[in-house]
Amino acid sequence: MKIHEYQAKELLRKHGVVTPRGYACFSVDEAVEAARKIGGSAWVVKAQIHAGGRGKGGGVKLAKSLDEVKSHAARILGMQLKTHQTGPEGQKVRRLLVEEGADIRKELYVGMVVDRGSQRVVLMASSEGGMDIEEVAATSPEKIHRVTVDPAQGLTDKDAAEIARRIGVPEKGIAQARDCLKGLYKVFDETDASLAEINPLIVTGDDRVIALDAKMNFDDNALFRHPEIMAMRDLDEEDPAEIEASKNDLSYISLDGNIGCLVNGAGLAMATMDIIKLYGGSPANFLDVGGGASTEKVTEAFKIMLRNPKLEAILVNIFGGIMKCDVIAEGVVAAAREVKLKVPLVVRLEGTNVELGKKILAESKLPIISAANMADAAEKVVKATRGA
Repeated sequence: MKIHEYQAKELLRKHGVVTPRGYACFSVDEAVEAARKIGGSAWVVKAQIHAGGRGKGGGVKLAKSLDEVKSHAARILGMQLKTHQTGPEGQKVRRLLVEEGADIRKELYVGMVVDRGSQRVVLMASSEGGMDIEEVAATSPEKIHRVTVDPAQGLTDKDAAEIARRIGVPEKGIAQARDCLKGLYKVFDETDASLAEINPLIVTGDDRVIALDAKMNFDDNALFRHPEIMAMRDLDEEDPAEIEASKNDLSYISLDGNIGCLVNGAGLAMATMDIIKLYGGSPANFLDVGGGASTEKVTEAFKIMLRNPKLEAILVNIFGGIMKCDVIAEGVVAAAREVKLKVPLVVRLEGTNVELGKKILAESKLPIISAANMADAAEKVVKATRGA
């Protein structure tokens, strides 16, 4: 789950991280009032969407008068903001963050993720803030510094101060940078985050260290422990199909292709998408129905896939272990009848009760295309999208 920048900053402030003063706004009038409350002579008006690159897309503007705040807010609110992370369709801006301007002398990057290799949290930091960290990693990997955090000790004062010096924080700002990094680790750890990022972390003209931007993602599997985080969820920023899937305990992610995939198990789902690509096709979704899919669950999965106007065929790829092939076959037949399926359907079954499952499909009298194995299934479904 993702949250907005202003929400991430609220969490950071609770853990001692310094951020600019600002207010979330939902209208132009609220934006102007926020600037009045903040005071000063410069403000930043920032679009709040779940995507990076907002500045390049025109979603972040500096204002030097209340009239400019009003003008920028009116232009950004409601715009279809397009960035490298939104895709060509963009994302509608429904919220703003109005903040005080900052005296930026230096921009840095700090972020925390879980390293699967060491099975520990890793703090990454770079002197190259304000840029895509992936670009820095690709072109200047020596500029990224890492600290693996011992979960028993947490991020130590020594490690935090040392990495702050490495990325160019002046000595006068080391104490504040150390507290910022320790606060970032605490909020990451306490909220079961999967990503906590400050980009840029700035050093001001008077050597203060301030989190100018913030991004946080959370482990969905841990959200039951954090109702306060769940309350921050913005459904307007999420794919309606993915929201509907989550209600039915389905793991679903929309993709750009035209072949729907219904699979049990995340690994098999990934392999299914790979083999579709190998045979020249393009998956329309990732969809894992899990190990205990019922007829109702399979029916909902079909309905969700069929909402995609680009869908031209569906591939069902099931390995029956806990999930028996006859049960999934009954679900597929019931679902195909209920939704009055009008696109080609290719089914590959293997595992427990596979012969019974194939018999149920054959006796259904539905135009289901049976496949002997994964390669056969991928070849047939790709041909089906081409009218073969």
